Amino acid sequence: MARAKAEPQQPNTGMTLIVLVGLAIAFLLFMAFLNVVKSGNLLNETNLLFATLIFYSGAGALYLGFGVTGTESYVKFASLATWLGLLANTAAIAHRWYESGHVPFSSVYEMLLSFVWTLAVLTLVAEKKYGVKVIGTVTMPVAIVGVVLMQLLRTEVHPLVPALQSTWLHVHVALAMLAYAACALSFALAMMFLIQDNTKTETFLAVTSASTLAIYASVVLTRFEKWGGLSLVAWNPEQKSEVFLSRGVRLFVTVPDLGWLMTLTLLVVASPLVFYGLARWKRNDSFLTLANRAVFLSILLQVMAVVMFILRASDGRYPSLDTDGLFPTSLAASPFILSGLVGGVFISLLYLLLLWRRPDLARLLPSADNLDRITYKTICLAFPLLTLMIASGAYWANQTWGSYWSWDPKETWAAITWLVYAGYLHMRVTRGWRGRRAAYFAIIGFAVVMFTFFGVTYLLPGLHAYA
Repeated sequence: MARAKAEPQQPNTGMTLIVLVGLAIAFLLFMAFLNVVKSGNLLNETNLLFATLIFYSGAGALYLGFGVTGTESYVKFASLATWLGLLANTAAIAHRWYESGHVPFSSVYEMLLSFVWTLAVLTLVAEKKYGVKVIGTVTMPVAIVGVVLMQLLRTEVHPLVPALQSTWLHVHVALAMLAYAACALSFALAMMFLIQDNTKTETFLAVTSASTLAIYASVVLTRFEKWGGLSLVAWNPEQKSEVFLSRGVRLFVTVPDLGWLMTLTLLVVASPLVFYGLARWKRNDSFLTLANRAVFLSILLQVMAVVMFILRASDGRYPSLDTDGLFPTSLAASPFILSGLVGGVFISLLYLLLLWRRPDLARLLPSADNLDRITYKTICLAFPLLTLMIASGAYWANQTWGSYWSWDPKETWAAITWLVYAGYLHMRVTRGWRGRRAAYFAIIGFAVVMFTFFGVTYLLPGLHAYA
């Protein structure tokens, strides 16, 4: 009797990335531990945030690996890494609370602590409860950028200013961070819906190219100096603070040639959008092939821009157009520029993932109807939180300043955010809006949220300048 032919063993395709990510996490934690041994201070906020960054980065790599290969084991270990990052994130919040003596809600740094924590929680909820396992490919990069930004922002504990010495601070900011994290999750779900709803890949090309173009255009238009330099805020390393010429007037230094690099990157980043426009105008898909190649080239140049910005901004003394002498600068003086540049790389990489693996991504996602429904549920959670945030803020403002509403820029943009999501719910309930129109509303809403959170704070100072 002939032997039955042995079936070939299936290769264990799920272990390589897991082992590499595990070794990277172990190595980084070990190196951090050696530094801690030298300093003798283990459980401080810096170490806890570094551990948070390591675990969230490992989770992001594994979620991305799942999106590329569909290997289920990647999700299990990505969830584990997210849980570990969440624990470190929680410990950092608790440490900050203990050191400051109040709930850590009094600055952008402290609010980011809560925002990133909530985003990680909602990522795990969406993955476990609703089966959106690919959600981490979008939410984890946002969390990583948030933690990187926290490393650059000022972290000193200061006594609360009189306006913040109120229980309503805890209520108002807690509601804001929960709402903003829910809005971030609805954005990710809306993007997943568009993928599953067979939105053309070139549409994503146009959106991602426009987003990166906006990042570099804002840098070049606001910071480019004559002779090709880039204007950055001067930094006082002894006091760990920005340098001011006078009250409210920052001192800017000019980093030579960095402006030319940003301008070149801007032109290359714009090229996919130009090719997309030509493809639509000429009705010739060959331009889309050129656009996709241009995306790859733009990623290489964006990475170079990020590296050069880090090298030049973190070390060196540069002249100023405002006064004589050489002055240092630091990444801590320009955290939002760095975050924008890193965010541009993430956006472009996510488009490449979609371009190369779209059929696999669609197979891994829930149905379009389910994604549409989950997005709606998430916004149904975010909207009452936004409403209570505005109501509590108005009551607190009346107690503090004697007026419920002052048309402060932060108040105005919070109202705009509320109106966008109110419009989403109104059109869905009364007009039956579903599908792409609803998804576009969710995406626009999150863009407004990000401007309200970051842009207003630094571009339109007002009564909320301390936030």
